Amino acid sequence: MTERTNNSDRYDFKTIEEKWQKTWLVSSIDRVVQDDKKEKYYVLEMFPYPSGRIHMGHVRNYSIGDVVARYKRLKGYNVLHPMGWDAFGLPAENAAQKNNTHPAKWTYENIDYMKSQLRQLGLSYDWQRELATCDPDYYRWEQRIFVEMLQNDLVYQKVTTVNWCETCQTVLANEQVIDGECWRCDQPVEPRNMNGWFFKITDYAEELLSDLDTLKGWPEKVVTMQKNWIGKSTGLECKFAIKDSTESLSIFTTRPDTIFGVTFMSVAAEHPLIDELISGVDDEATIRTFISEIIAENKKLGPEEETEKKGIFTGRYCVNPFNGTQVPIYIANFVLAEYGTGAVMAVPAHDQRDFEFARTYDLPIKPVVIPPDTELDPATMEEASIAPGELTDSGQFTSLYSIDAQQAIIDHATEKGFGNAKTTFRLRDWGISRQRYWGAPIPMIHCDKCGAVPVPLDQLPVTLPDGNTELDNECLPLSKRPDFYETTCPQCNEPARRETDTMDTFVESSWYFARFASPQELNSPLDKSETGYWLSVDQYIGGVEHAILHLLYSRFFTKALRDLGYLTIDEPFENLLTQGMVIKDGAKMSKSKGNVVDPDELIQKYGADTVRLFSLFAAPPERDLEWNAQGVEGSSRFINRLYRYINNHLENLTGASESTYDESQDRALHRKIHQTIKKVSYDIETNFHFNTAISAVMELFNTLTSLTEESRRDRPSAQTIEEAIRTILILLFPMIPHFVSEMWEIMGLAGTPQQTNWPSFDEKAAEEELLTIVVQVNGKVRSRLDVPANTEDSELEALAIKDAQVLKFVGDKTIKKIIVVKKKLVNIVV
Repeated sequence: MTERTNNSDRYDFKTIEEKWQKTWLVSSIDRVVQDDKKEKYYVLEMFPYPSGRIHMGHVRNYSIGDVVARYKRLKGYNVLHPMGWDAFGLPAENAAQKNNTHPAKWTYENIDYMKSQLRQLGLSYDWQRELATCDPDYYRWEQRIFVEMLQNDLVYQKVTTVNWCETCQTVLANEQVIDGECWRCDQPVEPRNMNGWFFKITDYAEELLSDLDTLKGWPEKVVTMQKNWIGKSTGLECKFAIKDSTESLSIFTTRPDTIFGVTFMSVAAEHPLIDELISGVDDEATIRTFISEIIAENKKLGPEEETEKKGIFTGRYCVNPFNGTQVPIYIANFVLAEYGTGAVMAVPAHDQRDFEFARTYDLPIKPVVIPPDTELDPATMEEASIAPGELTDSGQFTSLYSIDAQQAIIDHATEKGFGNAKTTFRLRDWGISRQRYWGAPIPMIHCDKCGAVPVPLDQLPVTLPDGNTELDNECLPLSKRPDFYETTCPQCNEPARRETDTMDTFVESSWYFARFASPQELNSPLDKSETGYWLSVDQYIGGVEHAILHLLYSRFFTKALRDLGYLTIDEPFENLLTQGMVIKDGAKMSKSKGNVVDPDELIQKYGADTVRLFSLFAAPPERDLEWNAQGVEGSSRFINRLYRYINNHLENLTGASESTYDESQDRALHRKIHQTIKKVSYDIETNFHFNTAISAVMELFNTLTSLTEESRRDRPSAQTIEEAIRTILILLFPMIPHFVSEMWEIMGLAGTPQQTNWPSFDEKAAEEELLTIVVQVNGKVRSRLDVPANTEDSELEALAIKDAQVLKFVGDKTIKKIIVVKKKLVNIVV
C-alpha cells in the first residue's frame, strides 16, 4: 500500500482522466497484433458517420463495446477492438456546399474532433488500425473488388428508373427528393430511365437465407426481418396472353389454387409493356398522367409504407390460360416493377388488397376456394377469404382441396406449356450507382469502340477531384467534370469517358470489418493470414435500424469475398447485439425534437467514467435507455463514495497481506466477494447485462462499508478488506477504467488493471450458510424457512409440513402432493 496521495473528499476526475488517457496513448497499450498462441476475440461497434459530434447513442454503443473488449482482455484473449469512419455520403456533400468548403476538408475536420471525443471517453481502441472510407487508400481496394466481381459475373449494368431534376440537369438520390421536388431548386422531380450498376446479390439468395439458421448469436427479431426481406416463395409462374397482341403478361403466384378466381390483372406503372398496352388507346394521355403521378408518389414512400390503393383501366384485356376468360388490365400503384414480374393476377375473393381494389373500382369478385363450413357470397363478403379449402368453379380441379389442387394446377400448366413451378425471392439485385460527388468512383470506362471496360488494376484508385479549385467546392456531379471523365480507353487508347456514378455508401460499410484485420496491407484488399486469424467478428454491436440493409450487404460481401479467394468464412458476425435507443421525454434524442443531451457537457461536469457508468447501469443494452439526470448524479455519487472509502482506509490496510484470515470475522465478506464475482461474470458472459453486474458490485460495496463500520468489533481482517476492494476495482475496470487505474495506483497494487486477470470465484466459498425457503400452499406464499444450505429435500418437506403458519392453511385437508424446487421453495398441494 502507498500512502494517501490526495486528501480531497471529492474525486478530481478531470485531472485523473486526462492523466490516464495520456498514459494509454503514449504506451499504445491497446495495440494488438496477431498471436497464434493466444485465442483471439474481435469486438466491433458499427463505425460512425463523421457528422461533427458524438451523441448519447454513440456513448452508449461504444461504452458497451469497450466493456466487452476490456473484459475479454482480462480473460486472457487477444482482443481486436478497432475504430474507423463511414465517411462518404450525401450529408457531407450538403454540409460542404452550405459552408463553401470541400467535403474532404469538412469530413476530416469532423473526424479529428470526434476522435478527440472518443479518446475523452477512455475507449480502448487500437487507433493504429483506424481507417476512413473516403481515403483513396481504402476505396482503391473497394474498386479492385468491384473489378474482380465484374470479372466473376457478379456485377452488371442495366437501365433503371431514377429521379431527374430538369432544372439542375442532374439525377437525385431518393433522400434529395422532398415532397416530389428537388431539394436544391424546389422544382418538380420526374422519373427517368438511366443506366446503373448492380451487384448480383440474388445469386446468393438461397445461401443468405439458409445461413441465417446458423446465426445462433443473433436476435431472433433480426433473423426474421432478414428472412422476410429475402422472401423466398414457391408457386406457379405462367403467362396471360394480351388480347390483340403477340405479347403476354408473366405472373407468379403462391396460390395457384385461386387462379380460376382471377377477375382482373394489376400491372406496375413502370412495367416494360406499358407502352405496348396504352399506345393508341382512347385515354392514353390521361393514363400517362396517372402513371407519372403514381411513380412520383411511390418514390416518396419508404419500403414498408402504404398508401391509398389507386388504379386506372388500360382499355386492354388479357386471357387466363386456364379457362380462357378475358380479364381487364389495370395499372395499380401497389404493384412495383422491381418486385416479382411487375404484374399480379388479382383474385379479390381471396386476397384482401385485391378485394379492396375491386370494391373501389366495382370489379367482379369470384370465390373459388371454400373453407370448411363456410359460405362465400360476393355480394355480402366484407373481406377476402384467405383460408384454404375445397375448390369450386375451377374446371377439372373442382372439389380438390387447396394443397392437392396447387400441385395439380402447376403440373397441368407445365404439361400444356404455358406455365411451370418456380421459386422466387423478394430480394432484388443491389443497385449501387449514385449520381453524387462525394463517393467512391465506379472504376469503369465507356468506349464507343470497346464498350464498358474496367479500369486496369494498376491504375487504381480512380480518385475524386482533390478540392484545389472553386469548382470542387461546388460538389458538382462528376458528369459535369470534364477534368474527371475525359480519359482514354485502356484497350484501344482512343478517347473515352470515365463512369461518372459513385458507389452507394453501403458498399464501404459492407467490408470495412475485414479491412480492420489488415489495414496496412499494401498489395491486396486483405491479408489472408490476418483475416484467417481475426475473422469472423466475434461480437458486433449496433442499432436495430441496420438489421436489414447493412447486415445483409455485409453478409453478401463476405460470401463474395470468400468466393474471390480473400476470405475463408461464410458469415461476418458470429454474435450480434442490437442496443436500444437513448430516449428523453418519451422520444429518441434528436435536434429537431429539442431533447438532445450533449455528452461533452456531461463529461465536463461529471467525468467520462460517470457518463459511461450511467449509460451502462440505466438499462439492459438491448432495451431503450430513458434519460434520467438523477441517474447520472447517482452514478457520480457512487464513484465518489468509493473514492472516499478507499482513501479513508489506506492507512488501515497497511500490512494487509500479512494479516491473518479469521473465519468468524471474514466469512460473510469473503462469501459476498465470491458471490459477486460469480454474478458479474455470469451477467457479462451470458447476456451483457451490465446493469445487473454493476448492481452486484454496488451490493458488495454496501456489504463492505456495513461490515467495516468503526463501531463494529467483528470487523473483517485487513487482508479480506483489501481483497474486497481489489475485487470491486477489477470488476469495475471495464466500466470505469480511469477511476480504477487511479485507485489501483494509489493502493500500490501490483502492475496495472490491464495486466491483471479477471478474478475467478470459489463455488464453495460463494455458498450461503443459510437459505430462505419459500413455503406455499396451493401456490400461495404462506411462510418462509431459514435452513442450512445443505438441507435435503426430504427434510425441507418435513419442516414445511410442521411449520405453524402452514398448518393454519392445511388444517385437516388431505395433502395430495408436495413439490420441492431445490434451494428455493416448497409447494404443498391440498
